[in-house]
Amino acid sequence: MLREVTATRYITPLREGGSLPGLVEADDLGTYVVKFTGSAQGRKALVAEVIVGELARALGLRFPELVLVHFDPAVAGHEPHQEVQDLLRASAGLNLGMDYLSGARDFTPEVAEAFDVDPLEAGRIIWLDALTVNVDRTTHSSNLMIWPTLGVAPPKLWLIDHGAALVFHHRWDASSPQKAYDFRRHALGGHTPDTRAADAELAPRVTAELLRAITAEVPDAWLADEPGFATPDEVREAYVGYLLARVGASAAWLPTDFPTREQLAGEDAHRAAKTRRGRPDWLKRVPDLHGEPAPEQDWSVHLG
Repeated sequence: MLREVTATRYITPLREGGSLPGLVEADDLGTYVVKFTGSAQGRKALVAEVIVGELARALGLRFPELVLVHFDPAVAGHEPHQEVQDLLRASAGLNLGMDYLSGARDFTPEVAEAFDVDPLEAGRIIWLDALTVNVDRTTHSSNLMIWPTLGVAPPKLWLIDHGAALVFHHRWDASSPQKAYDFRRHALGGHTPDTRAADAELAPRVTAELLRAITAEVPDAWLADEPGFATPDEVREAYVGYLLARVGASAAWLPTDFPTREQLAGEDAHRAAKTRRGRPDWLKRVPDLHGEPAPEQDWSVHLG
């Protein structure tokens, strides 16, 4: 079961995340990135964090420890921002914490260019994302970290942030387990991922027993009152059934033909050129804010 800790100090909000997580110290002397039940993404984001994160760990991928965090908003009384205070007051009780990887670096496109990722490891991560329909592991938002970055231990790739996965649980009756996975912009697509080998290795390990053990980690309160289900255990079985069906249908969604970086860059350039052609003339004269020089302007039209 996930360990339970009590928050003793609220350090700072992390505004990089859309859900406004916070950095928190707890009574076990650990430091955690806490996602709150009162965030706009709601409790389903926390459910996805638990199920996908614990599945990643069970499959041998590097993922920080998750803990259940008892949070009293009084420990954050010093927080000056009203928006953050509103979120924290709405999150009294049980929340989800992820072990803080101090000094970790984001796996940005620039870092990806120089960082060596084993093709099988890349394939395993993409396979997990495809299985769990994770829509938030792209070249521009990788939700991957490099850690450690100090000392003699070699840096490794770590997975974080799976709140946008399991998109099927937002509309249980409208998603097929055979649904294709949009992998073209995956953060690891340029590392020659061996997804076929990953499928052969990992699919047999995703069993009903494993999935039931993982879904049992989700607190009942985060599964209660789900439309169409009478009890939290019924919701858990729905996750188990969907993911088992998706494992069995991997031939329908397994990503294999990844575009090269050059192909993606060409697509970006074509899309940008098409956008520019569709703009009115006055908008074409607006300076580019992404580093390109502003086009020359014909001021004669203003001089009579």
